[in-house]
Amino acid sequence: MNADQPRTLFTIQGEAIIGPTGRPKHDFADPEPLESHGPARIIAMVNQKGGVGKTTSAINLAAALSEYGRKVLMVDFDPQGALSAGFGANPHDLETTVYNVMMEKDVTIHDALVSTHVPGVDLLPANIDLSAAEVQLVTEVGREQVLQRALRPVRNDYDVIIIDCQPSLGLLTVNALTAAHGVLIPLVAEFFALRAVALLKDTIEKVQDRINPDLEIDGVLVTMVDLRTTHSKEVIQRIVEAFGEKVFETVIKRSVKFPDATVAAEPITSYAAKHDGAKAYRQLARELISRGCSP
Repeated sequence: MNADQPRTLFTIQGEAIIGPTGRPKHDFADPEPLESHGPARIIAMVNQKGGVGKTTSAINLAAALSEYGRKVLMVDFDPQGALSAGFGANPHDLETTVYNVMMEKDVTIHDALVSTHVPGVDLLPANIDLSAAEVQLVTEVGREQVLQRALRPVRNDYDVIIIDCQPSLGLLTVNALTAAHGVLIPLVAEFFALRAVALLKDTIEKVQDRINPDLEIDGVLVTMVDLRTTHSKEVIQRIVEAFGEKVFETVIKRSVKFPDATVAAEPITSYAAKHDGAKAYRQLARELISRGCSP
């Protein structure tokens, strides 16, 4: 068996251990170090519903990937600037953001990039200025490809580019889906969160059909799970029924450590390195790499 392939864990009785998704658990091996960096796989973190742990997952996945030697660029594509704030930046103090890179011809992406305190992770920040782009892009030629063109000069500098989208299916999100190779969908383990999934899948299929035929769903990440409740278990079952093997084996359990880490402007992998949440995001990074969704 290839060292990068997941190994099924077995009990003493020889029966596979069943994980939270109802499938056999695997031990995802640590990935091999990379000999060089780039070109990056671009992953859009998308869910038009807010409060599903999207930005938290983007930050912690990036930090976990960096621990495995991957160079990561984080793109804040939400006018609220939550991702930027999550890395300690004050969105109100930012002079050059992704908005300027997209909408001003004399501004390049190198003018806006910010190094974060997480080794190997850079940030293309955003603030409320980005909300104006939704309106301005309507009259642009090739309006769906503006972000794709903006990212092109740095794609060879990174292994993974993660775009943290706003909770909307508007023109900004379509730009992210057009630029991306894959989509990662965070879904909270509550029934009402499932209602909007059909609309999201429809948007992804339209982008695939009309603009970006290479776009694919890299995976569905179940977040804010409380495995003590029947409700969470039933929701996970429904998500697996809807998405099948696209559902990550890794699930993110609900924990007060996540908001604590957010307040500290740190990923949980450094704020509480041995916490189950940190271990879960490292497993997610290994699982993503084992699926071929990251170098």
